[in-house]
Amino acid sequence: MSHPRALITGAARRIGAQIARQLHTAGYDLILHYRQSADDATQLCDELNKLRDNSCTCIQADLEQMGQVEQLAQKVKASGSLELLVNNASSFYPTPVGDVSQKDWDALINSNLRAPFFLTQALYPLLKSTGGCVINLIDVHAERGLAGYPVYSIAKAGLKMMTLSLARELAPEVRVNGIAPGPILWPEAEAALSKEARQAVVDKTVLARTGRPQDIADAVLYLANAGYVTGQVLAVDGGRSLYS
Repeated sequence: MSHPRALITGAARRIGAQIARQLHTAGYDLILHYRQSADDATQLCDELNKLRDNSCTCIQADLEQMGQVEQLAQKVKASGSLELLVNNASSFYPTPVGDVSQKDWDALINSNLRAPFFLTQALYPLLKSTGGCVINLIDVHAERGLAGYPVYSIAKAGLKMMTLSLARELAPEVRVNGIAPGPILWPEAEAALSKEARQAVVDKTVLARTGRPQDIADAVLYLANAGYVTGQVLAVDGGRSLYS
C-alpha cells in the first residue's frame, strides 16, 4: 500500500514532533529533519517505525548553512516522491537593537526564511508531480513585531510574504499555506520569559490560556487535506491576534 510522504523540518522535538505523530497517524510516511537533536529524532523515528514498518527516516542538516540545505533537498529527491513539505524549523532568540550582529542576522534570517524558500524551490518538482502542498510555520509576530526580537519578527514577516507569493507562483499544481501560532510552548530557556511576562501574554489571549502542540498539528493536517485552500495563513493563537 502506497502512503503519501512528508518532510518536516525541525521534527525531533516539541511542535515538530507532534506534527510528525499526527501526520503518521493520518497515513503519511515521514522524513524527519533535525539539526542537533539526534537522539530525540532517532527515538521518534523508531517509535513511528514500530507502529508501521519502514514508514520513517531521519536526515540531519544545519539549515543556517546553504550547502546543507541543498544536501537535504538532494537526499529527499533521491529517496522518492513527496506530497507535503512542512517548514517548521526555526531559530528564536532576542536581538535588541544596538546589539544585533551580522551573525545574529544571518542565523535568524537563514533558518526562518532562506531555508524554507530554497527547500521549497528545490522540492517544487516533486511536489508538482504529486499535486502536493507546502505549509510554513510562521508566527503571530509576523504581523506585530515582538519587542526585543526584531530580526526574528522580520524573518517571520518575510516567511508570511513568501507564503503568499509562492501560493501564486506555484499554482495550480502546488498549494502553499501558513500557520501562525500564538503562545503554544514557552521558550526552553527558563530565563527567557519571566512568570510575569508569561502571564501578560496569557492576559492578551482571548481564550485565557496557552495552546497545545496538538492544536498546531491539527491545523497542519487540515491544511494538508484542504484541497481548495491556498495562500492563507491560519492563526492558531487563542485570539491573541485580536489585540493590537
